[in-house]
Amino acid sequence: MIEPFEISGIVQKGGILVVVDHASNHVPSHIDLGIPSECLEEHIAYDIGVANIARYMSETSDCVSILGTVSRLVVDLNRYPDEAAAIPKHSDGVEITGNDISDEDREARLNQYFHPYHNRVASLIRDMNPDLVLFLHSFTPNLRSGSVEQRPWEIGVLYNEYEIASRLALDFLKDEQLVVGDQQPYSGKDLHATMKRQAEDIGQAYTEIEIRQDLITHETGQRHFADLLIRMCDKIRTGLA
Repeated sequence: MIEPFEISGIVQKGGILVVVDHASNHVPSHIDLGIPSECLEEHIAYDIGVANIARYMSETSDCVSILGTVSRLVVDLNRYPDEAAAIPKHSDGVEITGNDISDEDREARLNQYFHPYHNRVASLIRDMNPDLVLFLHSFTPNLRSGSVEQRPWEIGVLYNEYEIASRLALDFLKDEQLVVGDQQPYSGKDLHATMKRQAEDIGQAYTEIEIRQDLITHETGQRHFADLLIRMCDKIRTGLA
C-alpha cells in the first residue's frame, strides 16, 4: 500500500520546508474515479511539474520537501476535511462519478490519505522549526471550462493574512524579470486551507507559489525553477532575519 506522503532531503533544524499537496496523479488500484484515464494526465488530477521541482530543491543541504502521493481527485489535501471538495465530485467540467461515496467510505479515505499527510507536515514543522515554509503549486495556462483566455502570469505569489514573506517573494521575482501575479491566478484569501492550518495559525513564516505548467513540463524548466525558488527562499530568509 502506498504511503500518503513522500519526504526528500535531510530533516534538521531550520532551513526550508517545501510542501506539495498536489504532487501526484496516482490513483490507488482499489479506487475507481469513474473518469477516462487520460484525465489523470491533466491539471485536474495534479499540479504538473512541481514534484520534481521540490525534489531538486531538496538536493540542497537545508531544504526538505514533503509531497502528497495520491491524486487531488482521490483526496484534495488543500481543503479542510469537512469540505465537500476534499473528495471532489467535479473538477473543471469533469464529473468525478466514482467520488459519490458513502459517509463511511469518505471517512475511511480521509483517514488513509488526508490525515496522515497533514499530521506528518505538522510534525516536520515542529521538528524542523523551519525558517520558511514554501507551499508549492502549479496552474494550467488556461481552463477547460469558462474563459479560454490565456493566463499571462509565469508565476504567482499567494498569501492570506500574513504577507511579509510573500512581499519579499514578489520583490525578488519581479527583479528576476518574470511576469508575476500578486494573488494570481487565485487569491490565497479564498483558497488557503493548508497554508492557514500548517503555518498561519501557528505563526510560522510562509509563502505560497504557483508556477505556470507549460514552463515546467520538462527537466530544464523544473531545474530552472528549483534554482530560482532556492534563491528566492534565501532572499526571504535574509529579509526575515
